[in-house]
Amino acid sequence: MNTPALHRKAFLLLLFIVTVAFGWILWPFYGAVFWGAVLALLFSPLYRRLLRRMPRHNNLAALATLGICLVIVILPIALITASLVQEAALVYERIRSGQWNLGNYARQIFDALPGWLVQLLDRFGLGNFAALQERLTSAAGEVSQYAATQAVSIGSNTLQFVVAFGVMLYLLFFLLRDGARLSMRIRQAIPLDEAHKRNLIGKFATVVRATVKGNVVVAITQGVLGGLAFWVLGIQGAMLWGALMAFLSLLPAVGAALVWGPVAAYFLATGALLQGFGLIAYGVFVIGLVDNVLRPILVGKDTKMPDWVVLISTLGGMAIFGINGFVLGPAVAALFIATWDIFAHSDEAQTEPERN
Repeated sequence: MNTPALHRKAFLLLLFIVTVAFGWILWPFYGAVFWGAVLALLFSPLYRRLLRRMPRHNNLAALATLGICLVIVILPIALITASLVQEAALVYERIRSGQWNLGNYARQIFDALPGWLVQLLDRFGLGNFAALQERLTSAAGEVSQYAATQAVSIGSNTLQFVVAFGVMLYLLFFLLRDGARLSMRIRQAIPLDEAHKRNLIGKFATVVRATVKGNVVVAITQGVLGGLAFWVLGIQGAMLWGALMAFLSLLPAVGAALVWGPVAAYFLATGALLQGFGLIAYGVFVIGLVDNVLRPILVGKDTKMPDWVVLISTLGGMAIFGINGFVLGPAVAALFIATWDIFAHSDEAQTEPERN
């Protein structure tokens, strides 16, 4: 019996078990850990710059970086979220009281449809407006019930949110201060060639930075432009719809159009042709142009991934991980491409001597 080999296998088994156990322990706060690591990755250049100005004061530089992160990222998000909660409560009250009736809106659109389109809908079993109205009413009730449930859930989980937020800030401080040493330890532990490790880690860091910065800039820009258009058109809850467009803009190409498209269709169906065509033109040539111009520059250029890979990986990541998936999806896709690229080149390097 080869005792050293047996000991190594036993140690690797133990390493696997304790790693899984540690991940299991961290899982309830995986969102806090994940965003703490992402923010540390984004703000590490600022930390290094501050550290050069105050050498041998690691704690002070990390604390200053954490304060800047709070001021320019976390506090504005908290204030905007509080405003959106109030706006969402007003919208929910209007829907619950019947002031906003989706059935009436759908009836106006349905009555304005041309005859050939009504026949086409009949052919697909969608021409029965009474059934369609019942589905819309049921869907609105389910959405309202879900919103109310989530509001109660948020209120009951306030302590958990505060704890997770504290964990994220605490972890962010230590990742800023000790991130370089921790990264070095992880690189030393990975059993790969040094060039391959640099390639994979560099690719992961680049994709995370580009995805977060690029998608956030695109989302904010499209949300502001969309909310401004709705405010000009006199649509109630413009800030809430703008925030919804910002969230949906995380989906490349189609996101914001899922909000302004139906509104434009409603304007056209109700005879408000100027508002309808104006919103379509604004959505295509202004809001859509942001997605078509900024996203490839900020995301695709740095990640060096095709747009269709970014789209599919973003959709898949958000389907599995929720909001965290818009970062995790492209990051996993980038590691997938980089790993297979390394494998292909290493396979070519091994077959080359055989040919010679």
